[in-house]
Amino acid sequence: MTGFLRKAGLLGSVSVAFGSVLWSQKKTQPDGSNSPSAGHPYELRLVQVVFRHGARTPLKTIPDVMEAQWVPALLDPPPHTHIDYVVTDLQGGPRPPAPIEDNYRKNILTGGTFPGQLTTLGMQQLYDLGSRLRKRYVEERSFLNSSFTPAEVYVRSTNIVRTIESARCLIAGLFQQEQKETVPILTTPAESEILYPNYHGCKLLKARCSHRWAESSTLPDIAADLQRIHSALGIAAHHRVDFILIRDDMVARETHGLPSPPALEPWRDTRAVDMMLHVFQPSNRENLQLSVGPLLHTLLDNMEEKLQGGSSEPDRKLFLYSAHDTTLIPCLMALGIFDKKWPPYGADITVELHQSQQTNEPFVKVSYMGEDQLIPGCSGVYCPLQEFKQAMSACSLSSERYHSLCERAEPGP
Repeated sequence: MTGFLRKAGLLGSVSVAFGSVLWSQKKTQPDGSNSPSAGHPYELRLVQVVFRHGARTPLKTIPDVMEAQWVPALLDPPPHTHIDYVVTDLQGGPRPPAPIEDNYRKNILTGGTFPGQLTTLGMQQLYDLGSRLRKRYVEERSFLNSSFTPAEVYVRSTNIVRTIESARCLIAGLFQQEQKETVPILTTPAESEILYPNYHGCKLLKARCSHRWAESSTLPDIAADLQRIHSALGIAAHHRVDFILIRDDMVARETHGLPSPPALEPWRDTRAVDMMLHVFQPSNRENLQLSVGPLLHTLLDNMEEKLQGGSSEPDRKLFLYSAHDTTLIPCLMALGIFDKKWPPYGADITVELHQSQQTNEPFVKVSYMGEDQLIPGCSGVYCPLQEFKQAMSACSLSSERYHSLCERAEPGP
């Protein structure tokens, strides 16, 4: 398993994005009925945000090219991102072991930092996301209290330092460091994680992906471009380079103003997405189920509990899930709004539950990076909950069904 974790580490979260049938993205501006002047025809009941961590050091650097200096000063936390927080398991007990983070810390980048670490810039990006959420849900809508309380806000993160710190910074921005209690950030052991496509927790997922991952770099067009890169940069033949590695290193460098080989620019994004789509076979619905099915099911369950009054935390209004690009990509695919563009640092998918003030009918509104989305299968931006559930039914997966599928060691026909 350790070797497989090392390979998966290149993707940032022991996960890669799944392919899916790609629908045309339909975008809208925020609906005016959400503004105070419109009289709020919909009552906001619940908000759930799945977001990518902020800018970080690369997971691995491109061999035989100009070195970037990843010095510790790039990781200094801004004072305004400090809060009082504790990391626990899902039941509030001690933080579980973190094998993915442990693997990162077996290596040191040029300059003296570990791979995959949240930088000062990344911390600010998530603070800014928190500030944007504050403007909408505290200042404009008066939906949330102005200070953090765990009864109102649930925070869950993958058990990786950069996502935990990203959650901390978002909370600092959302509540301006005002808190009535310590912020609990909940995590789970790697084998039971649902906030990324989980290789080592799902035998079937591993079986489906291993061969196609190795095969992806040998596809004619991708292999030809990789050969051109080897030649242009003088990379030794024995060094294995793929477009996921190239993109990861380039984006990290450019974001922090560090030098990047100009010869790599033409291939930065498109080939990395092409590789992901090949690995996870876009036409195979089961891949999306195994990728983010349990997470989608959790989002739907949270909404049903809010409506039915069955939650053990009746005052809860906000669920925050700190995750990865390889979480958002399959989520966007499942929602039918993936535009083949890699989610940037700090990208977020926000799912709001509303109820009509006149009829009490529940509606769901989805936004991506602050822009409202029309979900395929929905009759409007404010999507009736039953329509939304039907749109998600192809990909949402209960925990029981997920575990049943995952125990299949080989992919079915």
